[in-house]
Amino acid sequence: MALDRSVSRRRLLQFAGGATVATALGGALAACGGSSGGTSSGGTLKVIGVGDQEPGLRKVLGSYKAAHSGFDFNLSFAPADQVQTALRTQLAGGNAPDVHVVYPGSGSAMSMVQLSKAGLLADLSGQSWTQKVPAGFKGAFQNDGKTYIFSPGSSMLGAIYNKKAFATAGVEPPTTWSELLAVCEKLKQKGIVPIALGAQTPWITQLIPYALVPGTVYAKTPDFDDKMSAGQASFADSGWVDAMNKYLELQKKGYFNDNPNGTTYEQATSMVATGKAAMAVQVSAVLSAFRAAATTPDDLSMFPFPSTDVAADNWIPAGVVVGIAVSAKSKKADEAKSFVEYCGQQDNLNAWAEAVSCVPLYGDAKVDPALTSFLPLLKANKAVPFMDQRWPNAEVQPTHFAVVQQLLGGKTTVQDALKKMDDAYKKGA
Repeated sequence: MALDRSVSRRRLLQFAGGATVATALGGALAACGGSSGGTSSGGTLKVIGVGDQEPGLRKVLGSYKAAHSGFDFNLSFAPADQVQTALRTQLAGGNAPDVHVVYPGSGSAMSMVQLSKAGLLADLSGQSWTQKVPAGFKGAFQNDGKTYIFSPGSSMLGAIYNKKAFATAGVEPPTTWSELLAVCEKLKQKGIVPIALGAQTPWITQLIPYALVPGTVYAKTPDFDDKMSAGQASFADSGWVDAMNKYLELQKKGYFNDNPNGTTYEQATSMVATGKAAMAVQVSAVLSAFRAAATTPDDLSMFPFPSTDVAADNWIPAGVVVGIAVSAKSKKADEAKSFVEYCGQQDNLNAWAEAVSCVPLYGDAKVDPALTSFLPLLKANKAVPFMDQRWPNAEVQPTHFAVVQQLLGGKTTVQDALKKMDDAYKKGA
């Protein structure tokens, strides 16, 4: 999922954008960024990322600097809405950073496919790590057979939950939709918000549908994306209807916090971290942010969010996490590519993956214990990429954000919402 978000100390997996003016980027970076500790100079590699990359990107940049005499870097972080607009403008103007954030697949304006088609990314295909990318993930890394993005692995999407809140209500992580509703009701009766939803932050709106449609759509129609691409399927005539209705069912039963459209991601994170809310549907890449906000970090874990009453049909979304690329117009392209190749070495990839709680792209490595319950589903091939990674253009995702906010606000219907998404999809690449 190419996840718009505001910036906090522990910023999140960025899936999509909003709208802003291009000139705002410099000020935002000065406000939210960081650096290696030195000042920018002619020999310094300029790197711009998004917040969820910070723990891993800083770690690998730091170890690369320690191993390479004379290397220095200037590292900053941008909010997703400005990444989607201002950074894209910088790329087109030839004054982009040497290394910068890029989203996997094709579903956003800063996605690998959209940028590589525009000739804005350097080809990384000659690097040895590119030969280890699993076949099922190549669409997230490659365009026309060439690799343009590095990512440390795949992020799980499920429910981050507060174990103390669950214990207070006497409940365990559910494995079916009916069990989920029963758990939510018991939590509600104990005065605990069952599910924190910060839908004022646009990218949050997509997460519950993304958690539900693997079961309501892909478990029954694994080739749904191919059918969509061929014009043989649609959002409005598929299991997306069931997923959206279940989204609204959670709201109608009072299982969200009051006024989700007026609640931010940061507020929802705090609610779960403090136990005011029991869970939030989220990606594992932000688990560290939830833990950082908690008094007892070990109180927070994750489980797959069920969507059906047939346990075997409760598939999961597992998407390649936001990555980095080299600007095609970088004057330090060789040095930038050298750093990316360093990231692809197994130990460095593992270090980044561990820092952002994702499953490493290749090789065997330990994963965060919170992800243990997801691993059997990955092994059983019951995982699908985040939905937007197969969407043909950068218009479907913001349409999705907008219609979900309208649904939560009672301003549209499920059928009308999905028709708008179909209309955006039909605009093609």
